[in-house]
Amino acid sequence: MASSKLQSALQQAANSNDKSSAYTQILSDLTQSKFSSSNEQADSLIAYVDSLSSSSLGIISTKPLLTSLIQSLNSTPSDVKVKVGAHIADNLQNQAASFEEQNAIVREILASGYEEEEDWSKAAQALQGIQLDSTQRQVPDLVKVQTWVRIVRCYLEDDDTVSAETALNKIKNSTGALQVLQDSPELQLHYQLSQARILDSRRDFLNAAAEYLNVSFSRAVAEDDRLQALSAAIKTAILAPAGPQRNRMLGKLYKDERSTETQEYGILEKMFLDRLLSSEEVDTFAASLAPHQLALTADGSTVLSKAVTEHNLLAASKLYDNISTAALAEILGLKESKDGTAAERAEDYAARMIEQGRLRAEIDQIDLVIRFEAVPGLPFTGDAKDLRLWDLAVQGLVEDVERYAAGISETFPNLTAEGMVNG
Repeated sequence: MASSKLQSALQQAANSNDKSSAYTQILSDLTQSKFSSSNEQADSLIAYVDSLSSSSLGIISTKPLLTSLIQSLNSTPSDVKVKVGAHIADNLQNQAASFEEQNAIVREILASGYEEEEDWSKAAQALQGIQLDSTQRQVPDLVKVQTWVRIVRCYLEDDDTVSAETALNKIKNSTGALQVLQDSPELQLHYQLSQARILDSRRDFLNAAAEYLNVSFSRAVAEDDRLQALSAAIKTAILAPAGPQRNRMLGKLYKDERSTETQEYGILEKMFLDRLLSSEEVDTFAASLAPHQLALTADGSTVLSKAVTEHNLLAASKLYDNISTAALAEILGLKESKDGTAAERAEDYAARMIEQGRLRAEIDQIDLVIRFEAVPGLPFTGDAKDLRLWDLAVQGLVEDVERYAAGISETFPNLTAEGMVNG
């Protein structure tokens, strides 16, 4: 509660013939006072706000007094910012149209107080109360984007990706905002990183990897942070569904010279080169993932286990012309579950990937065998396949001989064919 001395002064100001000057003097005294605690300071400022609101001062006289009070909150502790800022914001709620500028300033300060206390969702909610599309005042596109980006980042700190995406969509749907992003590398960076984190949380791992990779190239980011973004790109690319698109992304990451500096390089290399992954390697990788990246899917498996199973199935297709579903299940490390036997689960994985165009193979459900396509367009079985493979082998041998002969000619240009025969 405010002191009796302050209450008396406020009462006199309310009854004064020159209310504006009286309130100005009280505010000056309050901003220069040394309070015994932040609670006392907050209570005194709130008493001032209530007295000012209940006075008969007009809007024109009230605005500068309220603006000065709000700006004085910048130098106060976080709990004072929160307590007084929230009180002012509530008071202005019913007359926001008359005090839009003051409402915007106090909500920015209120958000700062919440951020200092790491109450991120409340900080975002405070900022969302600012009227950015108004006929009363002109808000530059730059300020709009800065506010939206700040809201997105606050929600992401609390892992509220649904609310963060709603705020991010306001940027996407604004032509002026997109132009601001092009002109501001720093805001563009925050936008891309926020987009990546949202895609990551939604398990749209392939697109998240692309966004993280873009962030890793930004010169506006410190080198360590760029490497961290690259690491995030590798993780999300590995978690993406197996197929041609992921292979292209893995290729970009594998060929990036910086990838060798990340902890994920070993598993990235095996993924890119279509080598089988061991359970020990997968467990080590899993330890570095975020909780949402280890969440269970509809079939009861984790995103990682599903990605690894699909990868190992593709790797097996490079090693075998055909394989029984039981043997494939053993390679994939599948166990019997409520969804069927291990062999049936292996068949289901293969069938799904064939249907989605991510695996070239056919399933013989009578013999319980999966036949993989050795060469695109080549029959899976029969004499035509054997003859075509023979032709390809001969073609490869002839090309090797021609390449070696060209290499010898380049290395020893003075060595003629006649010399080689007579040599």
